[in-house]
Amino acid sequence: MKKIITTLSVLAVLAVPVLAQTTQAPVTQKPQAPAGCTPESKQAWYNEFRETFKTNQPKAYEVAQKYLACPAEAGEEQISAYLKNFIALIDKASRTPQVGILVYDKKDYAKAFELGRQVLTDEPDNVKVLTDLSYAGFLAATSKVNTYNADALNYSKKAIQLIQAGTAPASWLPYNSKDEALAYLNNTIGVLTIQSNPSEALPFLLKAAQLEGKLKKQPITYGYIGDAYQTGPYEKLSAEYKANFEGKDETPESKLALENINQIIDRMIDAYARAVALSGSDPANQASKQAWMETLTTWYKYRNNQSDAGLTNLIAAVLNKPLPPVPTPITTLPAATPASTPASGVNSAGNGTSPAATTTEAVAPKPTTTPKPKPRKHHGRN
Repeated sequence: MKKIITTLSVLAVLAVPVLAQTTQAPVTQKPQAPAGCTPESKQAWYNEFRETFKTNQPKAYEVAQKYLACPAEAGEEQISAYLKNFIALIDKASRTPQVGILVYDKKDYAKAFELGRQVLTDEPDNVKVLTDLSYAGFLAATSKVNTYNADALNYSKKAIQLIQAGTAPASWLPYNSKDEALAYLNNTIGVLTIQSNPSEALPFLLKAAQLEGKLKKQPITYGYIGDAYQTGPYEKLSAEYKANFEGKDETPESKLALENINQIIDRMIDAYARAVALSGSDPANQASKQAWMETLTTWYKYRNNQSDAGLTNLIAAVLNKPLPPVPTPITTLPAATPASTPASGVNSAGNGTSPAATTTEAVAPKPTTTPKPKPRKHHGRN
């Protein structure tokens, strides 16, 4: 398989907003013994603890630590055990927000996974931690750190299952909604799978593009969809066509095989057209936009008798059409219809219908070979 065209490095544009922290997580390390560990001061700290443990837990946590940092005295065992239990409960409760801080604020993915695994050992259905670690694995992969890919994939799939079954975190932040969280979870699976199995990645990438949220408006989302079609279904069908029909006379079977290939090409055209349309004039998108445009033009001309007439109109209108699903394989040849003109554009880019000119003689330079455009320039990831 040739290398995936879209680079992970441009995915910085997909980063979700930094999670705003309204509370400081407790400090878990044991403090040094404070000055003044007298019976009177310890009694004062315990009294303060009792006054604040329901209304101001950070303060209660602080004075409990002070009390326990002092040398234990006879007769204090019950109080010490109670305070230790309180601290343990607070530490455990704070682990979930700490994972979010490590992922979104500190970007310390190693510590995030270390702490997150501890949480999931006790709370395997903690959808907040599953979602945070999914995104941590995605971000690590954009930096070419693939250590967490397997865990991130598993966590993403489990989080999707839990959310679809009705489980929800206390807050969807840093995402704006349930749908946006699901979009990012699906996107993580697609991005982390596209290199090894683009056909498997494709439905997850399509789902990420269909759900409301930031990803739906990002050009890279559709660049990945185009890449997944090209390196997955297209490569498979093209190889089968070459093995079965190359160098042979055209037959109904070869025409049918070509129809199915053309369906995939039309989906590629649609996806790359969306990527180009959404790139706009943003300087950060221009390198990718040029590469997408080169590939789009090549495939579009292949489907329109080597003419690019109508391509500009296609790009201008493509975002007004629903994103087409993976096409259903064609089992019988469609009835002949009048040939479409290049100026009308590609009638399949978005509607699942192949152009009338579908025989190998009509669309390919050689009657028995399905041509491949030259791979467009890679940019960033090797």
